[in-house]
Amino acid sequence: MKQWILGIMSLVVVVYSAAVQANSNTIENVRVWPAPDNTRVVFDMAATPEFSYFTIYDNLPYRLVIDFENTGRKVDLTKVKVDSLLIRKLRTSTPKSKSSTRIVFELSEKVDPQVFALAANDTYGERLVVDLPGRSIERTGPALSASQLQERKVTIAIDAGHGGDDPGSIGPSGTYEKNVVLKISRALADIINADPAMQAYLVRTDDYYLKHLTRVRKAEQVKADMFLSIHADAFTSPQPRGGSVWVLSNRRANNEMGRLLENKERLSEVLGGVDVSASSDDSSSYLSETLISMSMDHAMASGYEAATEIIDEMERVTKMHKTKPQHASLAVLTSANIPSMLVETGFISNPTEEQLLLSNKHQQQLARAIYQGVRRYFTRKPPDGTYFATNRAARHVVKSGESLSVLAQRYNTSVNAIKERNNLRSNVLKIGQVLEIPSAP
Repeated sequence: MKQWILGIMSLVVVVYSAAVQANSNTIENVRVWPAPDNTRVVFDMAATPEFSYFTIYDNLPYRLVIDFENTGRKVDLTKVKVDSLLIRKLRTSTPKSKSSTRIVFELSEKVDPQVFALAANDTYGERLVVDLPGRSIERTGPALSASQLQERKVTIAIDAGHGGDDPGSIGPSGTYEKNVVLKISRALADIINADPAMQAYLVRTDDYYLKHLTRVRKAEQVKADMFLSIHADAFTSPQPRGGSVWVLSNRRANNEMGRLLENKERLSEVLGGVDVSASSDDSSSYLSETLISMSMDHAMASGYEAATEIIDEMERVTKMHKTKPQHASLAVLTSANIPSMLVETGFISNPTEEQLLLSNKHQQQLARAIYQGVRRYFTRKPPDGTYFATNRAARHVVKSGESLSVLAQRYNTSVNAIKERNNLRSNVLKIGQVLEIPSAP
């Protein structure tokens, strides 16, 4: 009898061990992040995923099949929101073993998927990520698309940091940086597009993620005159607060120049279409390096000047953590020919500043301050052939007894034109105030 009981207990242990092994992992949740140029699907896992995948493209519907080894499933796929033009349906299918789970993507076109595991971090646990390249959504938002951008206007590429599966920093009350900076970026785009001399290209128009270099390339492809990456800062303690503006460090610039000289296709783009692939002699290489060095030096110097203007304007509406532009080794600032900067709008980790950043009024004030800094820079340094270059304003220092009507008459322009040029909201002038006087309308 005793041996019989021991045998039964051993059998129970074996069965239990097999059950545990069969369910050593679980698909906890599925998140779908469509972007204009790709779709990212994230499977939240209970443990590190073991997986394999294959595609079936010989008949319709096109399919991507992923097998999760020793994995169960908690999520109901019929309740997963899929708003991607690439994915027709997300479903399960007969697994290859009782202990595995098979997920099938029914696709609208053939794609080259990237499937990889991501380790747990402070925000998420273990994950399996599926990246599907291809048009997934239509661009939305207040900013112009690449095809809508007009010639001879100063083009500002606005990059709302983070997005999609990357929330950025998270405030004490749970505010996601990605959401705040998108609102500020959209407000900035609206203000810029209302200016007859400027136009905005919003790099990220909705809640999805773009790689850092993809953001830079998008700005280069629309021939942007300036690249602004909008962020919110954070620290391990709640005390720090205030904005700052960051530009590329010399060390990172030198490293990027080396990479660019090795990338012949991109080097040709930066040099304005010059064919460098067939020229490998020393003189051609030296010329390419010289041209790129000059281009990057100009972009970095211009970025620093513009950053100074933006800081001056931001100080009027918010506390600044740093009152001069800061240098950093940031991948998103590595364009070889576009003045670029990263604007930290405040510390989302500070409870007071988190609430400010959530305020529509403060978001609008920050957006307008950034816009005014950008406009001040291009008024001083107008690109050739743009509205700023062909409509350069005279500068006038207000003296005692002068009014807008007096100045309008003296310079053969209008009161409204002077107010619009200088973003004035009233007719009151101060002695010593510097005004830009536009040409006659």
